[in-house]
Amino acid sequence: MQLSSSVSEVHNVGKQRLLYLNKMDIFTVEDLIEHFPREYDDRSDVKTVSDLVPNQINTFIGTIDGNSDIMRIKNMVITRVKVTDGTIAINCVWYNQPYLKNTFKSGQKYIFTGKYQHNYGKKQVISPEYELLEKGELLSGGRITPVYSITTGISQKIFRALIKDTLEKTKNQLIDFIPKSVRMENKLCDRNFAVLNIHFPEDDDSFFIARRRLVFEELFVLQTSLLKMKASVNQGKTGLVIENTDAEKEIIKAIGFKLTNAQKKVIDEIKADFASGKVMNRLVQGDVGSGKTAVALITAFISIKEGFQSALMAPTEVLAKQHYYSFKSVFEQFGIKVVFLSGTMKKKEKTEALNAIEDGNAQMIIGTHAVIQKGVAFKRLGFVITDEQHRFGVNQRIMLSQKGDNPHVLVMTATPIPRTLALILYGDLDISIIDELPPGRQEIETRAVSTSYHKRIYTFIKKEIDKGRQAYVVCPSIEESEKRETEAVIEYAQKLMDNEFKNYKVAVLHGKMKNDEKQIVMEDFSKGSIDVLVSTTVIEVGVNVPNATIMLIENSEMFGLSQLHQLRGRVGRGSQQSYCILVSDSKNKVTVERMKVMQKTSDGFVISETDLKLRGPGEFFGTRQHGLPMLKIANLYKDIDILKEAQVAAAKIIEKDSDFKLDENSLLREKIQLFFKNSEIGI
Repeated sequence: MQLSSSVSEVHNVGKQRLLYLNKMDIFTVEDLIEHFPREYDDRSDVKTVSDLVPNQINTFIGTIDGNSDIMRIKNMVITRVKVTDGTIAINCVWYNQPYLKNTFKSGQKYIFTGKYQHNYGKKQVISPEYELLEKGELLSGGRITPVYSITTGISQKIFRALIKDTLEKTKNQLIDFIPKSVRMENKLCDRNFAVLNIHFPEDDDSFFIARRRLVFEELFVLQTSLLKMKASVNQGKTGLVIENTDAEKEIIKAIGFKLTNAQKKVIDEIKADFASGKVMNRLVQGDVGSGKTAVALITAFISIKEGFQSALMAPTEVLAKQHYYSFKSVFEQFGIKVVFLSGTMKKKEKTEALNAIEDGNAQMIIGTHAVIQKGVAFKRLGFVITDEQHRFGVNQRIMLSQKGDNPHVLVMTATPIPRTLALILYGDLDISIIDELPPGRQEIETRAVSTSYHKRIYTFIKKEIDKGRQAYVVCPSIEESEKRETEAVIEYAQKLMDNEFKNYKVAVLHGKMKNDEKQIVMEDFSKGSIDVLVSTTVIEVGVNVPNATIMLIENSEMFGLSQLHQLRGRVGRGSQQSYCILVSDSKNKVTVERMKVMQKTSDGFVISETDLKLRGPGEFFGTRQHGLPMLKIANLYKDIDILKEAQVAAAKIIEKDSDFKLDENSLLREKIQLFFKNSEIGI
């Protein structure tokens, strides 16, 4: 069996099981053995039946005493088998697994792991995992046992067996692509040893040695790839020189408000890049309402005044339109033509926009990802801005920059990203941070309450509306389905219209609506003709309605901290006191902790660090959206020291051999090429 073979070649993988594995993104044998455990059960403490601890997971060895029996209660089938360790007997019970009746034979010895319950005089172990003991061998019990992230249809026991069988048949096939010099310098174990011991550790030391190797490997490949990307983007490229201090004074005077020191600092960093003769690749991170748009507007103006076109790409039409109106209101005072471009435009409008972009009449181009599509030709593109970068992949950013002749690139995000994660996601960018809010912004009062408060919440919202204010209600579905989410929002809005808010104007906004419908709703809300906007998370990014003072988030346990912070940032944009109300009945420990953090701080960077700690990096605002692979094993909160070591090693490789021409780097080159498989950048 080869590592590149289809996982269908693995013993006991039939058609149905193959579908389950494919659903888990497991297609090859190598995919299977690199599906690492998410946690481990300690089954080394094997108890006697008399020592089982009630309401806890226990591991014990027992002999089947008699035959299994089956009971049927309503729609449920209960399989029960009596087990004894020679002194005391106990029942093991499984629900709706009638086939188990023929599995156990009297006199056979098994090792069981399951929850022991002692209620109302009944002593039983519920749905235990089990393995037949043959010749005294302990397969999964009696030791540290891996627990995997798996899909419904495959049990932990079956998945462990697939992994074990595959590891035995592919022994020592894994090739070590990390150069020997890097392995020696960082004291990394052999890759085959690491993979074997991450699944089935020989002992604690073997596990820690294996994990460190695999974490380093994952972060090393990521960092080397990003540094290679940075080198490739800038290789042999001369940046457009832009120097126009008079333009800066002119535009700052026109926008009519005083910049914060943080904004001035970031503008100075961008100007230094403009004048350096090198291509700028810079990320501007700023909390909600910190004034990133003003920075983009000022620097775009400087570029345009030097005779270059500037382009801004936003992830949604609602946000792109908002930018369009903001830029247009300022730029048209100076005779600068601002053009909008999106995929939903009518043919005639689109043709006019494309012609204006190509002949250079359009000096500021704002749109959705339509600006990077084929057929969009710029005359002299000098400056490219991507807003809410985490909604785009790495490739989309690069595609936009390739529309011009080495234009400067500015990436903006309002999602505060922990420094460690920023180094991973944006390793190819220089980073600027706007860490100061404009003066006069009031702290948003945040309260976490249960659903029993609904009556009081609605009364409070009506009082605010009666003062002339507006409210958002974000209403996710309990089920993870876009269709169900849409239905949930419509049902909730209808309930409000029929009852508490029948004398108010309530509207709905969701992702399934057509773009022009969404635009109309948002414009009506902005104008104040809607009192309550019931929405999915489509309003998470960029919507600016200063008159909205209440953000009510239902089922708030469904969101990570960073997303809750983004949603909260839709209010508090005017001079009035604003409020965020988080509704949840969840008693989950992590949820309770998240709600406490939201009430305690409004600092996006503190929130994002806590989010990373509580949720881990795997789902931190969807790493996949960055065009980067999901991390299989590294935890950026716990593994910061290994990350630093991997970054140092990656930097040395790129500095010494950026094209991987040395023999010792040839296997690493293949790994990096695989990383860039879907990228526009060649290496």
